[in-house]
Amino acid sequence: MYRFTVPTNSRCQFINIDRQIQTLLRECGLQKGLLHLHVPHTTAGITINENADPDVPRDMELVLDRMVPWHDPAYRHGEGNTAAHVKASMMGAGCTLIIEQGKPCLGVWQSVFFCEFDGPRNREVWATVAADEGSGQ
Repeated sequence: MYRFTVPTNSRCQFINIDRQIQTLLRECGLQKGLLHLHVPHTTAGITINENADPDVPRDMELVLDRMVPWHDPAYRHGEGNTAAHVKASMMGAGCTLIIEQGKPCLGVWQSVFFCEFDGPRNREVWATVAADEGSGQ
């Protein structure tokens, strides 16, 4: 298993982790296969979305805050971060990327984002790789 750290500096933040993924791919030597990323935190997630317009992640934060407000008197979780748990579940804890020629196969505008919902913190992303040995199948 591979891993890297993602430092966050605000309560809610979408952080492009493409650079960390490229570094991981160089370190592990994966040229063709699958890279699975997993976020081992209950108040953070991971998603693939547009990287060209910085308003997209900002709008995602806005929509998530409208859907799941930070404070609601009906929340029962004692730590006060219920919204972070819900948003993390909405984003998901993992994603799998197809790797070709040592690079993720992403659309022109796509990037991988670490989604912080209870920061600031130092977070981790865990990764496993499955190499395609070129069996022709």
